[in-house]
Amino acid sequence: MPIYKRLSIDEQTTVLIWKIEESLEELKENITLSPYCASRYDAMKSEIHKKGFMSIRHLLAEFRYTDSDLIYDEKGKPHLKDDKEISITHSFEFTAVIVSDKPVGIDIEKQRDKIKIIAPRFTPVDEYNALGPKDLIKKLTIVWGAKESLYKLYGKKGLRFYEDIFVHDFNFAAGTTNAEVNYHGLETHYTLNFLDFEGFICVYAIALS
Repeated sequence: MPIYKRLSIDEQTTVLIWKIEESLEELKENITLSPYCASRYDAMKSEIHKKGFMSIRHLLAEFRYTDSDLIYDEKGKPHLKDDKEISITHSFEFTAVIVSDKPVGIDIEKQRDKIKIIAPRFTPVDEYNALGPKDLIKKLTIVWGAKESLYKLYGKKGLRFYEDIFVHDFNFAAGTTNAEVNYHGLETHYTLNFLDFEGFICVYAIALS
C-alpha cells in the first residue's frame, strides 16, 4: 500500500497523499476504529467514501498515529491528542493528511466543469475572463481548494468563502500564494501551496507565525 506523494514542507510539517487502488477489504486490514469513527463508518452508504475513510487511517499510521489519537470537535474538525495540528481530505480516489506544529488545512479537488457553476459563490468570476477554458477550470479549482483548506484550518462557525477569505492572485508555475481571513474584524495571514496531478488539485494552507 504505497504512499502516492510525501511532501516534507519544513521540520514541523508533512503532507502525505494516498491513491486508493486497494479493495475495501484490503484497506480494513490491521485497522481498528474508535467507537465514534466506527459509527461514522457504518453510516456511510458509498464504498468510495468507506475506502477514503479507511485509507486515511493508513495515512495516520504513517505518522505513527492510530484512530484513537483523533478527537473530533462539535463542528467535525479533527484534532490530535498530542496537540499537533492535523487536517484531512478525500476526493474520489485520493486522500491526504497534513500534520504540523502550526495551524494547517488541506483540500483535494477534482478538476471538473461544474466548478464554473458554483464559482460566483466563492470568487469574483469577472477577474478570470482572460483565461482559456482549461486554465479557467484549473484556476477556479485552486481558489476553491484554497478556501476549503482555510475554512478547515480556521474552524469558525459562519466563516464565509466569498466575503471573509481572500486569496492573492498567482501563476500556476509558482505553486504558491498568500491569503487572508477576516473574521469579525480580526485579520489573519496564511501561505498556500498547490500541486496538480492526474486531473486533481491539492491545496494546503499554513498559518504564518
